[in-house]
Amino acid sequence: MDRMAAQSKKNSKSSSSRKKTSTKKKPRKKKSKTSKLRKVFLIFFTLILVGTLMAIAYYLGQETTRKTLAKTKITKPLLVTEKKRIKVTSTRKKPKKKKHIKSSKVDKVTFVPYTKSKPKLVIIIDDVHTKAQVSAIKSLAMKVTPSIFPPYKLSPNSHHLARGLKHYMIHLPMESGNKQFNTQYKTLKVSFSHKKIENRIKELRLLFPKAKFINNHTGSVFTSDYASMHLAYKIIRENGFIFLDSKTKNTSKVKEIAHAYGDIYVVRDIFIDNKHTLTAIHQQLKKAVKLAKKKGYAIAIGHPHTVTMKALTSAKEILKDVELVYIDELYN
Repeated sequence: MDRMAAQSKKNSKSSSSRKKTSTKKKPRKKKSKTSKLRKVFLIFFTLILVGTLMAIAYYLGQETTRKTLAKTKITKPLLVTEKKRIKVTSTRKKPKKKKHIKSSKVDKVTFVPYTKSKPKLVIIIDDVHTKAQVSAIKSLAMKVTPSIFPPYKLSPNSHHLARGLKHYMIHLPMESGNKQFNTQYKTLKVSFSHKKIENRIKELRLLFPKAKFINNHTGSVFTSDYASMHLAYKIIRENGFIFLDSKTKNTSKVKEIAHAYGDIYVVRDIFIDNKHTLTAIHQQLKKAVKLAKKKGYAIAIGHPHTVTMKALTSAKEILKDVELVYIDELYN
């Protein structure tokens, strides 16, 4: 009995042990190599598809931009380094230089050679704008050419001074580097349009119907700007004037412009009264005489200062070796 009971108990424990063992979870089986390859393939295919779509989208965007630029006629956007600098002094395009220009309503400027034994000297007095100044010039009893200001605020009827004068000039204000001198009425500036310059020159012709010569008052900026001076010179010629360069600066372009038209370059040789003393003015007159002897003629410019008038009155001995002439007796 005891033996059977012991066997039964043993069998019971064995059965219980099998039950416990059977309740344990079975370990998951590892995924097969096939499923891993499928996953890798799907990822690779997805990446290729996304890349393709992005490439198509970029191409379409570029094509749209190209068409838009083509419609607006823009072939290449300007970079900052590609932008051209703009000149401040003048917006007018510089005309092409030509060896000779034949378009003009005026006869060519010709030089009148001196026929006497003495060389010729022209003395011009600029800035004339009062009757007293004209009277002072007449009282010199010598051939001196007055250059008269066009009407302006201080002398609104200055053009009337030319009445009764056979020999005179127009003293035209032109833009200089000193702003103080650019405030005079209708000073020609490089910023002026073609029409504005043309109207001014035509106005001068109406104010001074018998005038033949114009010279510049100041004008270092205007005469040094090729485009502006070329335009003004052309219009001056077309209105029957001859331009005399006062040459207030060595950068003046009038010489090359005159030669382009086949004209003689009419230019001032010397200023006589930059210093307002009798001694200094006499020294300059001596230099003018020396230049006249060397070239056969010379052009000197002074101003209606009292000291200048006195210097000319007392310069008879200095001027004895030259023939004083009016500007239109030297050029015509």
